[in-house]
Amino acid sequence: MQGYARTAMLMALMTALFMGVGWLLGGSGGAVLALVMAAGMNVVTWWNSDRIVLSMQGARPATGPETRGLNHMLMELSRNAGMPVPALYIIDTVQPNAFATGRSPDRAAVAVTRGLLQSLSREELAAVIAHELAHIRNHDTLIMTVTATFAGAISMLANFAMFFGGRRDNPLGIVGVLVMIIVAPLAALLVQMAISRGREYEADRLGAEICGNPMWLASALTRIQRLASRIDNHAAERNPGMAHMYIINPLHAHGYDNLFATHPSTENRVAALQELARRGGGYRREQSSLRRSQRQSPWG
Repeated sequence: MQGYARTAMLMALMTALFMGVGWLLGGSGGAVLALVMAAGMNVVTWWNSDRIVLSMQGARPATGPETRGLNHMLMELSRNAGMPVPALYIIDTVQPNAFATGRSPDRAAVAVTRGLLQSLSREELAAVIAHELAHIRNHDTLIMTVTATFAGAISMLANFAMFFGGRRDNPLGIVGVLVMIIVAPLAALLVQMAISRGREYEADRLGAEICGNPMWLASALTRIQRLASRIDNHAAERNPGMAHMYIINPLHAHGYDNLFATHPSTENRVAALQELARRGGGYRREQSSLRRSQRQSPWG
């Protein structure tokens, strides 16, 4: 229920911001039109979030004998997480990365890149998938898609105002137009980035529990960061608003925490996982289960 409440609050905040921009652009009629558009966007995004994101990133279903081991891994990790098995997709890019999407654990998907399968060990791959399962279980996937959709729509309205002019007879005058053009998209971006960065630490923690070893994920994050910073992800570059959904920023952003970063720094995330490993506890059962499964079936 906490995940649904957080989603509702986020939708309300983004809808209010969207209506405010509409009012500054077209008065009360613009606000009503923005409300109608926001309602439609909410419904479409909620119902089709998985298909929208997967299509934009060029993902295809992971089928065939070559992905049988990978699907088996996903089943084992989903069992450890106590959740339904999501659909599995492959993205044909050499940059190692992954993301999860979907409106709920019952309607979710995990997408991994071809480069991830080629670059990581079995333990590291298991940790990355566990991290994405954590996002699904925490209902982060719907939140991430909603924020990206609304941030993009608010920026679109601001660009429209820049070219055609806003409603200058509004009570705020020219200041209101400038707010619409500059501050509104910035506010939407800050909400999107703050939520994105905060959810990563929690997904790292829960993902470590699901796979059974925090150091597997720490090693995977370090390797992905090193390789992804040198390899382009063309699908992500075409749709930068979706960058926050990946486990590591695919756009080669700065590797340190700052106000506009889509992810916490990899060094900070690894340090938090190392602290989890030092504290220990709660990991042995899942790890031994996965090792037994590994002996029975090859993964990838």
